[in-house]
Parts: sequence; structure tokens; C-alpha cells
Amino acid sequence: MSILSAILQAIIQGITEFLPISSSGHLSLYQHFTGNSGEGALMFSALLHLGTLVAVFTVFRRQIYELFMEFIYMVKDIFTGRFSVKNASPGRRLLFMYIISTAMLIPFALFKGMFESFSEDSSILMEGICFLYTSAILFMADRVKKGGKRSANIKYKDAVTIGFFQGVALLPGVSRSGSTISAGQFCGLTRQTAVSYSFILGIPAILAGCIVEVKDGIGQETGVGFLPCLIGFIVAAIVGFLAIKLVQALMKSDKFKVFWIYTAVLGVVVIIIAIIELAIGHPLVIPAGQAAADIPVA
Repeated sequence: MSILSAILQAIIQGITEFLPISSSGHLSLYQHFTGNSGEGALMFSALLHLGTLVAVFTVFRRQIYELFMEFIYMVKDIFTGRFSVKNASPGRRLLFMYIISTAMLIPFALFKGMFESFSEDSSILMEGICFLYTSAILFMADRVKKGGKRSANIKYKDAVTIGFFQGVALLPGVSRSGSTISAGQFCGLTRQTAVSYSFILGIPAILAGCIVEVKDGIGQETGVGFLPCLIGFIVAAIVGFLAIKLVQALMKSDKFKVFWIYTAVLGVVVIIIAIIELAIGHPLVIPAGQAAADIPVA
């Protein structure tokens, strides 16, 4: 892998991981139009995800530190018999909310294979539909009445709702950050609280994805040198940091609508391309290295 290719992929990862436009959907489109499934580069993908995690830890380091310490204290209280859900402090209640939201992924994990099959098939129709879904929930969140709930006021039903929306985001084209931020706004969270809750909530999901990629990548020939990996990691972290800051700024300035407009236009274009490809029987863009004779004639 060239350094330029590593930088390009890191930029795409850093931007789409946090902007509410779906990293999985854009990756699926990239694979569709280039014929590059990314096989043999799972370790590199895991490194890019770790780079975006560095961005989250940098921006939300104070909140993450407090949650980590609260977790340590909670474990201590469990073993000393002083643990109590009813009398939990605001910090511990927030920790409970994150645990509940994350646990909502468990039932969706049963359908993970089916969800992944949509991004691995030869059609991009599902991706187009999912982009429109992302646009719809972003549009509704942009129109919902501004809430006043902050971290200490998040309720159990809010955690379940946000966790449910995160589970749906396993579909390619459905933005995880867009889904959870929108769900937070539907639950009455302030925009700033919805953003911080969303990005911190993504840490377990991103880590789990890294673990799966590393497990699947063990024994594969990566074809990626040390320098492209290092540069990719750094670029993903920097771009991810800037993407988080951009989302925070746009939420404050009421300009979040740019994302639902973008995903709406992209969804329509992708659906049109998918229908045309189904009609002619082959992709509009022939991946490099694929012989013309291999393309069926409609």
C-alpha cells in the first residue's frame, strides 16, 4: 500500500466515523466502485479505527476519566457490599446509562451477519435506502424542539432508546453518530449532551470492531508497510479530532441540516445508480483490472 493510499483511507475513516454520514455506507460504496473489498488489510483498518479512538479520548478526556474512575469505584463497592443502584451518584447513574445503551447492541449482534451481507453483495440499493433513512432521522432531529436534559438527567428509557438506534446503525448507510445524536435529541437531551453521549458511547463499539478485525486479520498477508500504518494512524486521529470539533460547532450554530441534505442527495443518487446497474446487469464503473469480457451484456 502506498503512503498516498494510506492517507486517503485515513481521511475517509476520520471524517465518516464522526460526521453523521455513515462510515460503513461510504466504505461499501468505495468497495463497490473500486472492486476493493479490503481483504488482507484488516489490521490496517483496525489501526485506523484506533486512530479515531485517540480523537475521542483527546476531546472527551475529562468525561472519560471520570467514567473510568467511577467504574473502578463501582467494582470496589460491589466487592465490599456497598453497591446500590437506588442511591447511585449522578456520575454512577451516567455510567449505568452507557452500560444499558451498549447492552442494547447484544440482540442486534445476532443479525450482524445479515447486516454485513448487504454491504458485501453486488448491489448498492440497500445502502441508498439506508442513506435516506439517515437523512430522515437527521431531518426530524433538526426539527425537534430543543431539549434541556443534561448528563445527570438521562433516564433509563433514554438509554434504551439511544442504544436501540445505535443497533440499527449496523446497517450500511445508517450513521452510528447520526443515529445516536438524533435519538438523544428525540429524548430531550441538549444538543451538546447528545453529541458527547454519542461519541463516548461509540468507544465500546469501535473497540469491539477493532478486536474483530484483528481476529479476522491474524494470519493474513497485509501488504501494508510500517510507515503507511503509522501515517494512517496519525492522519485518522487528526482528521477524527477535527471532525468531532466540526460536529460540535455545527450543533451549536444550528447548521446541522447540511448532513441530512447531503445524505438525502447521496441516497437518491445511489438508488438511481443501483436501479440502472440492475437493469443493465453490471456495475456502471468497471473495477480496474477486471476484463471487459467478464462483464455480462444486458
